[in-house]
Amino acid sequence: MIAVIQRVNSSSVTVDSEVVGKISKGLNILLGVKKGDKKEDITKLVNKIVNLRIFQDENDKMNLSLLDIKGEALIISQFTLAANVKKGRRPSFDSSEKPDIAKDMYKQFVKEFEFLGVHTQTGIFGEHMDVNIQNDGPVTFIVDSNELN
Repeated sequence: MIAVIQRVNSSSVTVDSEVVGKISKGLNILLGVKKGDKKEDITKLVNKIVNLRIFQDENDKMNLSLLDIKGEALIISQFTLAANVKKGRRPSFDSSEKPDIAKDMYKQFVKEFEFLGVHTQTGIFGEHMDVNIQNDGPVTFIVDSNELN
């Protein structure tokens, strides 16, 4: 699984002119599920993201986690994160997981955030979404479950 996480002051996602998810201070998370990803990848990725110390403390140092600040999360599925752009000019999505499996894993990812007490909002899986992000920093990280212990 691969996630692009952005520290935000606010973020929202709109589908068909209707806001379906909206958060204030926290993380905007774009999540891609790749073939071969397992349930263990969900837990590894969630634990890394919620505990990553990327929010400012009283000394203006990145020393606080999403849990520390009681921040929120807007989690949006994005299969294009699994794209391969090495050859040619058109991305290949062969390594993206099948939609039905990816949707189940996405839902489980969201549930694990909620279980940890993070106020969580989502987009709508498989829909065209407009995402509005007010970056804080900007601070952006790419986290791949295959690169975690």
